Amino acid sequence: MITILSGGTGTPKLLQGIMELVEPEKFRVIVNTVENSYFSGVYVAADIDTVMYTLAGIINNDTWYGIKDDTFITHETLKEIKCPETLKIGDRDRAIKIQKTLLMEQYSLSRVVDIQRKSLGIESQIIPMSNGKSNITIETNQGKMDFHKFLVEKQGMPEVIDIKYDPVSPTPGLIELIEDSDMIIIGPSNPITSIGPIINLKGIYKALKKTYVVGISPIIADAPVSGPAAKFMHALGHDVSCLGVAKMYANFLDKFIIDRKDNAYKNKIERLIPEVVVTNTNMNNIGEKKSLARTTLGEIL
Repeated sequence: MITILSGGTGTPKLLQGIMELVEPEKFRVIVNTVENSYFSGVYVAADIDTVMYTLAGIINNDTWYGIKDDTFITHETLKEIKCPETLKIGDRDRAIKIQKTLLMEQYSLSRVVDIQRKSLGIESQIIPMSNGKSNITIETNQGKMDFHKFLVEKQGMPEVIDIKYDPVSPTPGLIELIEDSDMIIIGPSNPITSIGPIINLKGIYKALKKTYVVGISPIIADAPVSGPAAKFMHALGHDVSCLGVAKMYANFLDKFIIDRKDNAYKNKIERLIPEVVVTNTNMNNIGEKKSLARTTLGEIL
């Protein structure tokens, strides 16, 4: 079994490549939850929904958020009646979020996600990293703010001083899932706010050291492929480079994949991680996604 650790941007692109090579029942995805919150009365689990929509084949590939070809009648109507939303939520996307909100009155988040992925015809397991309420705080030069205020309302512009997230317990059985995996893939998602919260759950570090772990750098040529990873890494004292990411993951990685533009870092990273692979890590089309997936999976195929 292949287990993939994911946030909501780079890793779902990799999932599209993996889906071309691996039968759905042979891989599962553990997803970050620290950015989950309520908006417009509905529970928004952005990373989980992005992974779910990706595996269902309905993701909006232009935004990597929401459902392709969605309509926004509710959103526009709310704006017209002077009740604007912080997030632009599509109508079909909102329906799934409403269902999630209602189901969470009876069930845990992990049970709700399992119900929803089955209703969408997804055979791969999708597991939230925690059923607990997760909060992330971004300390900036404009004061403390939650993740969505920083990213959506402030457009990621404030200077970041520190990032903190409340400790939560891993979803029941998560440690065992990791230990029983043939391979763990740490996708190219934000190492601070997407992957970091997962690997810092109690017991996860120890479990990762017992398995074969492959990581993919989300940084190319000293810049993140997308999102505010650079600001977050800098704020916590990490080099904004594939080497900086390698140092964060070095204690449990067996293989690390970096982009050709970062070949100059290869020798330094090899002192930290047993195997370093240099390839194209950009995923601009399905061919590139499939190629990176094949490199990541290696001999397990």
